[in-house]
Amino acid sequence: MLNTVTISGIKKQTYRHSPFNIAGLSLPQLQSNLNFSLTDALAKIPGISQLTTGNGISKPVIRGLYGNRIQVVMMGLRFDNQQWQDEHGLGLSIAGIDHVEVLKGPSSILYGTDAVAGVIRVVEEKPAPADSVQSDIGLSTFSNTAGLSVNAGIKKNAGAKKWRVRLSADSHGDYSDGNGKRILNSRFATYNLKVSLGFSGKKWFSQNNFYSSFGRFGFITKDNTGKKLADARISRNFDGPNHTVFFNVLSTENTRILRNGKLEINGGLHSNLRMENEAGNHVSLNMLLTSATYAIRWYKPVNPHTELILGNESQYQVTSNYGSRVIVPNATTFESLLAAYLKKKLHGLDMETGISAGNIHTSARHTLNMDYSSGAIYPFASWRPSLNGSAGIAFNPTGSWNIKLNASTGYRAPNLAELSANGLHEGTLRYEIGDPLMKNEQNLNTELNINYESRWLDFYAAAWLNQFKNFIYLAPTGTQLYGFDIYRFLQANASLYGAELSIHLRPFKSVMFESSYSTVTGKLYNDKMLPFIPADKLTGDVHLSINKKINWTTGAVLVFAQQQPADFETATPGYWLLHSSLVCQLSHRGKNILITIAADNLLNKTYYDHLSRFKYFGIYNTGRNVMLSIAVPLNR
Repeated sequence: MLNTVTISGIKKQTYRHSPFNIAGLSLPQLQSNLNFSLTDALAKIPGISQLTTGNGISKPVIRGLYGNRIQVVMMGLRFDNQQWQDEHGLGLSIAGIDHVEVLKGPSSILYGTDAVAGVIRVVEEKPAPADSVQSDIGLSTFSNTAGLSVNAGIKKNAGAKKWRVRLSADSHGDYSDGNGKRILNSRFATYNLKVSLGFSGKKWFSQNNFYSSFGRFGFITKDNTGKKLADARISRNFDGPNHTVFFNVLSTENTRILRNGKLEINGGLHSNLRMENEAGNHVSLNMLLTSATYAIRWYKPVNPHTELILGNESQYQVTSNYGSRVIVPNATTFESLLAAYLKKKLHGLDMETGISAGNIHTSARHTLNMDYSSGAIYPFASWRPSLNGSAGIAFNPTGSWNIKLNASTGYRAPNLAELSANGLHEGTLRYEIGDPLMKNEQNLNTELNINYESRWLDFYAAAWLNQFKNFIYLAPTGTQLYGFDIYRFLQANASLYGAELSIHLRPFKSVMFESSYSTVTGKLYNDKMLPFIPADKLTGDVHLSINKKINWTTGAVLVFAQQQPADFETATPGYWLLHSSLVCQLSHRGKNILITIAADNLLNKTYYDHLSRFKYFGIYNTGRNVMLSIAVPLNR
């Protein structure tokens, strides 16, 4: 139900009392579906898709926007996995997650740059109950990729002291399409470690986290012939082109209850190492991104119906190159943001408004192996100030109806690729050139939401318009260099608009019908289409629950043809897929064992998704895939 979704980024509250569009995925939803990654799970929410380079490399798309236009918050900090290239995935596992919250629309007031499309907030698993120890182990297998996923955790709550440790590993071979054709070198593997240690007193709480992840991803390019020889069908060898991503997050989340209010102070460090071996059995691209971040928020009740939130968030990032191939230069970026936010309740209305001011300093240094011969790219330094605001109301005239209207602005500083790229992009065989004089992207999003909830019916409808000034896009120039097409990053005004609908019917206590529809259109000022705009999508599911111990779901997704591609895209025909899942909870010696069987593309259809980058290599998406999963608690 919509009312069960909560948002904690500003303040913990139900969906009904926030004027802004919030969606979420709970732990049972994450466990009951076939997911290769967190991005794969998010793509099941109306209005959210994924841009993929195979199963292992994917990034979320919120209402037609992706990459550095979406901010991810994890363990109290921004998470940056070098999202400035199309083939750089988000790379987060669902292991150790309690739920995920998605704010659709600009959220720059409290989150700063890169939140022009929205914010994805990952909430870690809950502590063990008071004075107890809990441990568990889970195992999942995947038929199509001969995949194996294992995760195990232990956590203890000793009152004033809480801790947890979770390990997970995912290993997948090459996938096969609906024709049974093996997609050589589409394999991937990730390994994750999460450790948390919490302390609490009468009026304070401190949660300290460490997250380490190592992943390897087979990579396919347009001219992949001869770069990877066929090996055993379930081979995990990464002796062909591949990407390696190794990141570490160290964070501390602290809350202090004041005499009249609350103070939150979060901070930490994040290192992200990306290495790419495109061919020749050697690493050519070797980049390290190091980030230091802090966020301070003071919550002050003005009166029983009004609350003021004051915040400051700052981040310092260093980009360093150690390889022979350089895409973006060595650089430093510093951003600081001041924000004020007011929340007020008045006679069935929940009103929120805010304002923020920030500044970003980017300095690109002269870098070995960087191509400066064209003169278009050069070392530079610039300040980029911004001012943003938002306002919204949520009206609850009855216990069933909920109406929301909001408007908010966002901004994004151009990333290093857009400012300073000057060279061959190996993943697409394009020669890309940036522009150091680019301006900030600025957008204004307006949205209307109507929701109805009753015992047997839930209905949700949203319509939105997202207008951009200085939208950054990549466009072909019609010229070539060394036989490769030259593309330039350009800026122009643009707009995206669309709608989302969903309905839940519960004619009986144990039966529910669910359907959703989402559409988005993105255009430049000259009516040319924006790239990677997802096709319209219609979903329908039937849920059956038996004694709350057995839950069966079956349904279909219909993706319409995308007949309005951008300049360097092609049209994509529509398709439909059938899926099903069965979740059983068994009790054995006082332990609740969870067994899940889930299948995607049951009819083994052969299809292209418009947001699959493999489409341009003549490679279809994944064929039938069946997951068998079991989660076992190790103590009572």
